[in-house]
Amino acid sequence: MRVFLDANVLFSAAYRDTGSVRAFFALSAAGACVLVSSAYAIEEARRNIALKHAGRARDLEALVSAIETCREPQPASVAWALGTGLRDKDAPILAAAVEARCHILATGDRTDFGPLLGRRIRGTLVMLPADAIGLVIGAPRSK
Repeated sequence: MRVFLDANVLFSAAYRDTGSVRAFFALSAAGACVLVSSAYAIEEARRNIALKHAGRARDLEALVSAIETCREPQPASVAWALGTGLRDKDAPILAAAVEARCHILATGDRTDFGPLLGRRIRGTLVMLPADAIGLVIGAPRSK
């Protein structure tokens, strides 16, 4: 199972050693899923860590080294994602998750992704992190 981590999930994982989103990394290490993100999302997480909790930048880099960085989405995919109602800053996230053939897009952004939560869009299920973790735990192991 491929799980795309939005910037806010990466930030949360780096911010606290014991945060629940750290479970993604334990599940990945156990072979239950493959973690994916884009350079765009990773840079957003880096900016936010630098602004809000610079002391955790090394933690973020360690986490980023454990995930697959997918290529940035094609402009046509970003344009399509804008048509779902997402704002300019969020459309590249959905587009990248879809193009990377991720089963899940895990995001804590209820404001912008709220209308898409629980929906499968072009094969990618948009979920809150806790729901995504639950789905990964119950799914067969990835290969």
